[in-house]
Amino acid sequence: MILNEKERTITLEAVRFWDTRKWIVYAAVILPDHVHVLAQPLPKQAGGVFNLTEILHSVKSFSSQKINQQRREPGSLWQAESYDRIVRDEAEFLEKWQYIRNNPIKMDLAQSSEEYPWLYERGE
Repeated sequence: MILNEKERTITLEAVRFWDTRKWIVYAAVILPDHVHVLAQPLPKQAGGVFNLTEILHSVKSFSSQKINQQRREPGSLWQAESYDRIVRDEAEFLEKWQYIRNNPIKMDLAQSSEEYPWLYERGE
């Protein structure tokens, strides 16, 4: 599956939809054939934290539905599984952020991170 520009926008909007409500998105990049997100699930008022699997399912479901409407064809867009990991310290956090930031350059989609429209970075 290759996402066109409009589909990448739909996907980025879906990733950002729950930002500050169910998770904090620190960085995200939507590439033509995959997505990277650096995020932290937020605490629930009733205790515990929002479930990362449920958040990702919501993002995938919404974006898949919208993209399929655009394409006028049914079918799965996303892999059922995701590759998630716990970031253990600040050094690893910064490494993952930099990896996300550099992906469009590495894939020859942009000359600089700032010019790639489907890169989101949380401002401080």
